[in-house]
Amino acid sequence: MIVYPAIDLRRGRVVRLRYGDPAQETVHSDDPVATAERWRAAGARWLHVVNLDGALGESTLALDTLRAIAAVGLPVQFGGGLRALDDVARALEAGAARAVLGTLAVQQPDVAGEAVRRFGPEAITVALDARDDQVATHGWQQVSTWTPADLGQRFAALGVIHALYTDVSRDGDLSGVNVESTARLARDTGLSVIASGGVAALDDIRRCRATGVIAGVVIGKALYSGAFSLEDALRAAEGPGA
Repeated sequence: MIVYPAIDLRRGRVVRLRYGDPAQETVHSDDPVATAERWRAAGARWLHVVNLDGALGESTLALDTLRAIAAVGLPVQFGGGLRALDDVARALEAGAARAVLGTLAVQQPDVAGEAVRRFGPEAITVALDARDDQVATHGWQQVSTWTPADLGQRFAALGVIHALYTDVSRDGDLSGVNVESTARLARDTGLSVIASGGVAALDDIRRCRATGVIAGVVIGKALYSGAFSLEDALRAAEGPGA
């Protein structure tokens, strides 16, 4: 199971939002590249980078910052503000190993299939972020009529492999991962699902690993607040004896 340290970008800084609310922002660093280097030194194998400015409706793709983070040498899963397949192409060209499709794919599910055909299934992740079992869009400020399972099955039929599931009601509040819903989504769709939102303790990581179907976990606030170290998170993801 892969651990993805999160680097959420807003106005050039590393921040965390509580429940995705821009009014509840905590700044953790003014240097995203130094943050990426910190996680690489601690043993990270991937980074999860979100351009919150783009996710919240601004036009910027933060490509210069993405290039600088990618130059650290870790594969980057990148999302936020990718409103067209040409934006996905630009992000991949700027160094992202995998692009996260959110609002674009929810509003036009067939675009996910087009993305897989154009860039390959390993280069695409779909976001199935949900509030009250309805997929959220526009930086989690709106909800769609889709449930994560229904939309996930649609994406799987289009050739999508990777999905990110965030329980928005838990994001940034250290209340614990919604392991049951994440695992159920993986089983119901056959997608390789990455858990996100609410990681509070190493036991959250162990519980995700124990399901046998959750492919990874994104960790943000718990790392930045010092709840545990990335080294310990990596050991928890690897299992007993690591």
